[in-house]
Amino acid sequence: SADFITAIYNPKSEGRYWQLYRLIEIFLQERDPQTPVGFVRQAGREEQEVTITTLTDFDPEQVDMFTVILIGNSQTYQFENKMITPRGYYGEIKIAAKETGIGQDIMIRSFRTIEKELKNQDIPLDKKWALLHAIHTTADFDMENVLRVDDNAVSTLYEKLSSGAVRTIITDVTMVASGIRKGALQRMGLEVKCYLQDEKTVALATEKGITRTQAGIRIAVSEHPDALFVFGNAPTALMELCDLIRKGKATPAGIIAAPVGFVHVQESKHMVKPFTSIPKLIVEGRKGGSNLAATLTNAILCYNDAINLKPGRDV
Repeated sequence: SADFITAIYNPKSEGRYWQLYRLIEIFLQERDPQTPVGFVRQAGREEQEVTITTLTDFDPEQVDMFTVILIGNSQTYQFENKMITPRGYYGEIKIAAKETGIGQDIMIRSFRTIEKELKNQDIPLDKKWALLHAIHTTADFDMENVLRVDDNAVSTLYEKLSSGAVRTIITDVTMVASGIRKGALQRMGLEVKCYLQDEKTVALATEKGITRTQAGIRIAVSEHPDALFVFGNAPTALMELCDLIRKGKATPAGIIAAPVGFVHVQESKHMVKPFTSIPKLIVEGRKGGSNLAATLTNAILCYNDAINLKPGRDV
């Protein structure tokens, strides 16, 4: 994965007969099949033999314990029966770092690694883009099982936000708001609002005997009924939104439902599913969190980069 040239010494013995076959399998997962491979038997002796082949044509039966094997990297090429590897980092990394910055370059390569390890490769780009963000943030491949994305939800919400049809994103807690990339918000002219610390929220929560997150959603709906609503912590806030939708007081452009925990969490996610006309991204079960809710929002904000698998524009 790191694109090192690799040397294998004393590669085979009577008891070690299968390991080279496995080594080639592993390298072929990351390297071009035409990558040069050279091996030297009895190096420095009269009976020295030098062979240059490729990764796909390499035959482990041609080597023994007196052989040294060299596997080239992505820059290595064959010239006049020699393997040559230019010095320096390979071109893709240099170009990527120059054009995208180190942070984004790392994120791009991370996404490519994640994509290779997905169990289900045959999923729509719309859902895959959200899934890659979720796994990148959590390092949890169970996201393949628990992340539910409505058909075309990511592309639909991107279109609404990028076109100016929706200008506001409401979050249940400040941690979610903090994780949404400021560069993307500025680029698209969007505003993120969280009413958790608002004086009106505190007063309403005290008056009605409800949680502050519930009160915050009530006030948010009264001011921005058609916003994109994002939940990463408070199931009671998500339940409050569902109640307001049923009463006709809220018409969200979309919902990201990722509250985390053990009390009312799963119920709140089930409550939002019947609203089939609203694009939704739901983290099923107990899993979720502010970081996950924020990264799913970020996936929507940069969906136009999905086709090139180039995340992190606003990192």
